[in-house]
Amino acid sequence: MFKHFFITLILCCLVSFNAFSLEKILLYGDSLMSGYKLDKKNSLTIKLSKQINKLGYNYKIINGSVPGETSFGGLNRIKWTLSEKNISHVVLCLGANDMLRGIKPKETSKNLEQIIKIINKKNIKIILAGIIAPTSYGKKYKDNFDTIFSNLANKFNLPFIPFLLKDVALNPELNLSDGIHPNEKGVDIISNTITSKLIPNLN
Repeated sequence: MFKHFFITLILCCLVSFNAFSLEKILLYGDSLMSGYKLDKKNSLTIKLSKQINKLGYNYKIINGSVPGETSFGGLNRIKWTLSEKNISHVVLCLGANDMLRGIKPKETSKNLEQIIKIINKKNIKIILAGIIAPTSYGKKYKDNFDTIFSNLANKFNLPFIPFLLKDVALNPELNLSDGIHPNEKGVDIISNTITSKLIPNLN
């Protein structure tokens, strides 16, 4: 009886240890990745976790995305967010709210560059995802904004997703009624997009 109890205790400790020692992938962005107005089971956190686990990769997905977040807000809290142990990868996508607020692309780029440098100092791998401005913002703003992400990806040699919302944006069937945030089906596509870039960069 005591032997059985002892073995059970050891197994429980091993399971607990493995859970705490799992490497983590941090989603760091705004409402586009936070699971805005979705049930938890339909969030990007859960869908991406299931997808990479199904492919045989044992990582824990954690979500540090905040609805309404700007690149400046992301910069202010990145050090605190990275204080969590065992973060091995960050999927970074910030800038959409900068665009909506008309923040100068130069400022967005500067903030994102600082975020990238802080993450790099931790020897954490980064997958950078971009956002594309609509034509209604004017050609000059759009050109300056759209190139932020590719320029940073080239400068820091980062795996790059040119547009997080590829095949999702402007499709009513893949977005909530606001026409901006992805619904359950849209999140499926975003999860596929991230997975295709993430998998080659996992151990």
